[in-house]
Amino acid sequence: MSAVLPVSAMKADAEVDVAIIGAGACGLVAALRAVEAGADVLVLERDAKPTGSTSMSSGFIPAPATRFQRAIGVEDDTPERFAGDIQAKTKNRADPGLVATVSGTIGSALEWLADSHGLEWIVLDDFLYPGHSRHRMHAVPEKTGAALLQRLATAAEAAGVMVATGTHVTGLFADEERIRGVRISRADGSEEHLACKALVLACNGYGGNASLVARHIPELEGAQYHGHAGNQGDAVLWGQALGADIRDLSGYQGHGSLAHPHQILISWALMMEGGIQVNAAGQRFSNEHAGYSEQAVKVLAQPSRFAWNVYDQRIHDFAQAFPDYRDAMEAGAIRRADSLDELARQIDVDPRALSDTLRTVAALQAGEGADEFGRDFTARPALKAPLHAVKVTGALFHTQGGLMVDGEAHVLSNSGRAFPNLFAGGGAACGVSGPDVSGYLSGNGLLTAIALGYIAGHNSFPR
Repeated sequence: MSAVLPVSAMKADAEVDVAIIGAGACGLVAALRAVEAGADVLVLERDAKPTGSTSMSSGFIPAPATRFQRAIGVEDDTPERFAGDIQAKTKNRADPGLVATVSGTIGSALEWLADSHGLEWIVLDDFLYPGHSRHRMHAVPEKTGAALLQRLATAAEAAGVMVATGTHVTGLFADEERIRGVRISRADGSEEHLACKALVLACNGYGGNASLVARHIPELEGAQYHGHAGNQGDAVLWGQALGADIRDLSGYQGHGSLAHPHQILISWALMMEGGIQVNAAGQRFSNEHAGYSEQAVKVLAQPSRFAWNVYDQRIHDFAQAFPDYRDAMEAGAIRRADSLDELARQIDVDPRALSDTLRTVAALQAGEGADEFGRDFTARPALKAPLHAVKVTGALFHTQGGLMVDGEAHVLSNSGRAFPNLFAGGGAACGVSGPDVSGYLSGNGLLTAIALGYIAGHNSFPR
């Protein structure tokens, strides 16, 4: 049970300069920065092995004005342009100061990770994710969140960062001025108290807490949660008890392309390359280029709460560059048919309806008429046999609301006062996606995880 406890109840077994809750991207980046500054750091991870939201993500991080972009010819990308893209997606509902902070920091953070800790970055330049005006999505060469987390963990080990696994933080010790320590519960039932001079909350959001989801995101109550079960909202609950400023709890990242029932992410790149989504009646129901996050709600609104991604051999070949897609192939999630009629039989839809849909799409791709949902099809060739399909549903990936932080990643109180030694980042902090699903711009989760972790780690140990 998460709680804020009086300092009088603390019997410290040990003390560190900086305690960090969570060994995902945010926590490990914060630890690397704090250790670099000379701090004695301990990362507290509830699992036996760090996994969490980072390892379950695509591992793609948007960043402007990096040397990695310039190396492949991406020009005229600035923090201000990136901030504009973020705010365009949120309809200017994200906090402008926070947007400026993360968009202005993330490029330096990735270059620092490369220069100081050997992380290798590539820039995905074969398509633009929805809402991004430039190619700015960075990834490690493996193009997975699991590989990103492993590389960060390797860097942390090399830097001497101490990570204590199997340490579930169940309470904070605080007085009127500062956080003084944390209460740790072990799997064997034992309890420890750790004193700290600063605390970084890097423990993600509340997607695994069904009651909080039902309260704040009622449209996804009962939907598939494709995130880490440990995301129980501890940071939010502690923040409420401390009187912290908590914002945008109704904001979240959904995804409209989770293979069903296999629970494997199917990259939205298939849609951006020319694929379409149809429902059980063989009909399109949305603009597939509006954004994969809000598509979760649209897919769940269809009969039986599922849809089919439909695409052709060209896109199938392209998709095999993504490890998740190869996993879906191995799991038998991908259907293949030499003709439209055969595909219709395989996915159990009316062949006439599916034929009408593909005929309309072909006309739109030829520049004939306007799509009723507002999508521009003219940039990609028409779909042609052999065709492929995968059954998908909408899912909640992670929440975007949380503790409001200032430009130094200090948690702010309801009165606007900064808690002097309490920091937050990643899913524990309020993100830059605004108050609902439509504001999520691709990569916003890892953007705030790494940018705010970078800032928090630096400021958690005053020099």
